[in-house]
Amino acid sequence: MFEMGLRFGDGLPMDQSAQLDELLTCRLDGGRKVVEPCSIVIFGASGDLAARKLVPALYHLCRQKQMPPDFRVFGVARRDKTDASWRAELRSALGQFTRTQPVDDRVWQEFSEHLCYCQGDLTAAATYEALERRLASFGGGPLRHNLLFYLAVSPSQFSAVVEQIHHAGLLRKDGAEGWQRVVVEKPFGHDLHSARQLNRELTRFTHEQQVFRIDHYLGKETVQNIMMFRFSNAIFERLWNRESVDHFQITVSEKPGVGGRGGYYEEAGALRDMVQNHLLQVLSLVAMEPPVSLQAESIRDEKVKLLKSIRPMSPEAVARQVVRGQYAAGMVDGQARPGYRQEPKVNPDSNVETYVALRLLIDNWRWSGVPFYLRTGKNLPLSTSEVRVQFRPTPNVLFAAQCGPRLDPNALTLRLQPNEGISLRFNGKVPGTSTAVRPVRMHFSYDAEFGAYTPEAYERLLLEAMAGDATLFIRRDEVEAAWEIVDGIRQGWEGKPLSGREFYAAGTWGPAAAEDLLAQNGHLWREPLVVP
Repeated sequence: MFEMGLRFGDGLPMDQSAQLDELLTCRLDGGRKVVEPCSIVIFGASGDLAARKLVPALYHLCRQKQMPPDFRVFGVARRDKTDASWRAELRSALGQFTRTQPVDDRVWQEFSEHLCYCQGDLTAAATYEALERRLASFGGGPLRHNLLFYLAVSPSQFSAVVEQIHHAGLLRKDGAEGWQRVVVEKPFGHDLHSARQLNRELTRFTHEQQVFRIDHYLGKETVQNIMMFRFSNAIFERLWNRESVDHFQITVSEKPGVGGRGGYYEEAGALRDMVQNHLLQVLSLVAMEPPVSLQAESIRDEKVKLLKSIRPMSPEAVARQVVRGQYAAGMVDGQARPGYRQEPKVNPDSNVETYVALRLLIDNWRWSGVPFYLRTGKNLPLSTSEVRVQFRPTPNVLFAAQCGPRLDPNALTLRLQPNEGISLRFNGKVPGTSTAVRPVRMHFSYDAEFGAYTPEAYERLLLEAMAGDATLFIRRDEVEAAWEIVDGIRQGWEGKPLSGREFYAAGTWGPAAAEDLLAQNGHLWREPLVVP
């Protein structure tokens, strides 16, 4: 294998490249964000999300000196705790969930002094009145009026919490004093109708610009890097079209089964849980047109245009272009795994999908005729995410006789997790007197090029929300466009039981029907690239 260091902007004139590097660094490097003093309010502060992700992310931002000069973090939940007991719980959780060990006690001590706890029932107006009094105790400055509300609660509570915040005088539409923003965790509804209803309810008390719908996948370093990779490198930008690309394969595989989430999965399934958000988000970044600027709305405009360009599917098209699957009992790393129907809280006759593979076609000038294959599943051999760009093969006239099938088409792989990086696959001659050929790769690794520490997605996303930059968050019309695609597929499945070719053993790469899907066009699934 060859090692490669890529410099983004190569291929442009030196002055333009330097300007682009500077612009993209300012725009995309979280270390350059300027954040005003503010208060962060976490509703559902006793839950796993706050302990595992949110507070560790804020601690790391403090450790990297990226938090504003003055801030407060308020946790709001039903359980009876004091500031001191909540801080002690979070310190214990931080020791378990932080990515940088050991915890820096000096940083923690400084950070923890900003943590406050408000006990109360989220359905009671008194809880929000008490929160308002705590905030008002800081006077009329930015800690009272610059407010980031994080809804780490059940989706059924989103609307009610936002309404209560508004009635308590903490959330204003007019922007008269400071700024207020609401961060909403997925899922954003369970179909198009419920997503539209949720959006209407949220915007009764906010402007769309105040709503930050979070998908943690968009905070991953390599996902953010897709746009820079595409549009700042002339060598690849010129190949990113139907003339050069044969097809795409986007894989998000998960090694664990559903485990204790059987009840949730019975309601959601892989299509709603993964395709509607993560996979379609990655697809939109991979395939969208260049935005007119790096402003948030310009980028989100192009993502929405791309989603709306995906060809709608009739029920007959769904049968040809979409495969669902469900894992049966099998072996993973030498350990027996139960089938999905044997998992806790799962219907023993369930037809819920734990695997989805689909072929999408994009009806625009750039991608006409190019298939985009997406797949995701539980109980697969690896937990990995990648985008593989399979280029068109060269004319089979020079090396076919000597090389045959070993003359592999060129491919570019963007590894989103783990071991984030980029790999380019091409053919090379084996040294010697023969014309033997062997595929070789050039690898770019984030760890090797930029150092071992890559920020967690929530670090980046929380910083962007505090700064008011919505680029990495999902806009209302984007959510609804994604649900239109997913609802069409679900309608095509309605009333149809799983077939024998749609079951797969745990520890395999999915059902036989998924192989049939690609075989229709003479393609094969490529196993995800594993780079140590």
